[in-house]
Amino acid sequence: MAIQGPIPVSFEQAFPHGCFIVGEVEQVKNFEASTGGKTVYARDKTTGEPIWQVPVMDGDPNLKAGQKTIAVKILSETEPVAPPALAGLPIAPVEFTGMTITPYVNPAGRLAYSYRATGMKPARPKQQTAPAGREAAA
Repeated sequence: MAIQGPIPVSFEQAFPHGCFIVGEVEQVKNFEASTGGKTVYARDKTTGEPIWQVPVMDGDPNLKAGQKTIAVKILSETEPVAPPALAGLPIAPVEFTGMTITPYVNPAGRLAYSYRATGMKPARPKQQTAPAGREAAA
């Protein structure tokens, strides 16, 4: 098999309609290693970096409600800083850098994907294009 491990993807491939942070950045716990009130945090098996996660809502208008929110895991020695929320709203447009996806079969026997990144930043504004037959103002 030619592809093994996480598959590199661009942010635009993973989220062509953009995505929005809808919760807090949290460090991922290693439940197997945590015992007796002592919390152990997860580290990436390859890089050894701490793993953080943030819930995001996919901007794809065609997704069903149950498919809209996922967690993106971020590998970083320090806690990633979320971009600021939109004025008056509890969401923040975001872009992830260094993205990979890992396909797996979930407990229900369906294909699912684990999303990982090495960083995040505020989303860039989308480029507006002029309607056909009109030129953009200079």
